Amino acid sequence: MWEFSLNLSNEELAKYLLSNIKVIVKQTGGVVTSHKENGYTRILIGVNEVSREQLEKTLSRFITEVICTYYKSSFLDKFLFLPQHDKMGVLAFKKALLNFDRETDYYIIQKNLSFESDLYLESFYEFKLKNLKNKWTELVALANENRDYLISADAFNDLLKFLVDNLDICEDEVNIIEDEEGYKIFLEMQNGERGQYQNKTFNDEGLISSIIDLSPQKINLYCNAVNNTTSLLERLYEQRIVVKTQCQFSQLKKQ
Repeated sequence: MWEFSLNLSNEELAKYLLSNIKVIVKQTGGVVTSHKENGYTRILIGVNEVSREQLEKTLSRFITEVICTYYKSSFLDKFLFLPQHDKMGVLAFKKALLNFDRETDYYIIQKNLSFESDLYLESFYEFKLKNLKNKWTELVALANENRDYLISADAFNDLLKFLVDNLDICEDEVNIIEDEEGYKIFLEMQNGERGQYQNKTFNDEGLISSIIDLSPQKINLYCNAVNNTTSLLERLYEQRIVVKTQCQFSQLKKQ
């Protein structure tokens, strides 16, 4: 049996990783448990050797996603100093930086990951990923050095659009539906049907964040009226977005 221990001090991240790891380990017939020890949450995993490779790939994906999302977001919050623009624009800028060149981030992390011994996540990040943090530092320094230039709303929007345009495309097409509760996002599925993204309704900030994460090739936006959020999406995605009315969507559902 292959045994492995993932250790981290952040309880929120520990709960997130444990809940996801449990699902995969259960499918392999293995066991997973956790306990606290010396300020760490220790996630203990045991699976048959035949399932080791599959689980290592899964753990690699989970750990990489945590570092590229949580750790990078904390890094940007700490070191990025943007001019005071509208709240939604700053949110979009940080989200675009978070996703910028993510493929290289993934490569650096996974190249340094090893499951030959127990892994302490914070130590791995601090000592094994110096090249990754140097890469993030260069990106943030470039933005900070041009802070005076970015005071101009036009310059800020141009750079934001550049970042969005250079994100890897993750979805071919998304549909955004506005109703009285907020915004719902529907993805085009392989079977031709539409699936609701995360099965939830998003507010303005959640919508902007989610669309930048999804980085779609095409957006169909069905809204009640133009507002700051829909205008921002139109500025960012220009030729990739089509704004339609709720009436048009009602006709589409009847087809």
